[in-house]
Amino acid sequence: MELLKLAALDAEDLTVISAHLQDAVLRAGDLTYLAAEHRFVLAVRRFDWSIRDGEAPRRRLAGVHFERVLGVRTRGIAPGQGAETALSLLAVTFEPVDAPSGTVTLIFSGGAAIRLDVECIEVRMKDLGPVWETESQPVHAPDLEPGPPPRLGAAPN
Repeated sequence: MELLKLAALDAEDLTVISAHLQDAVLRAGDLTYLAAEHRFVLAVRRFDWSIRDGEAPRRRLAGVHFERVLGVRTRGIAPGQGAETALSLLAVTFEPVDAPSGTVTLIFSGGAAIRLDVECIEVRMKDLGPVWETESQPVHAPDLEPGPPPRLGAAPN
């Protein structure tokens, strides 16, 4: 498969990027908010969901950046937390506030979340090249329905 390069300018586009980032793993040190540039960036090791039956599961290094970010709030990821703390990204959602502005939420396993207050949706994801085999493919319970993004400041369920 060629390197993937995606852009999102609306909520529908963002769901495509979210699908490709589902089960991406990263370290807390791979997250950076560049306040002066209104940009939030992360480097992830995303699971390659395009594998065919019989192919070994694999991951790809990818870069993701969110533009026009006005503020960042976190839950379950403390400032100064160890850079090596592992995170598993489950979904990226958008909730409009005063269109086109709103909140992009990065939802992680274990109840952690990052909320980005944005002027509008402007996201880019790009594979950076390295590909490697992994031992297993993520598995999700088929009866689980996605719910609303977690409320920041609330205790995880």
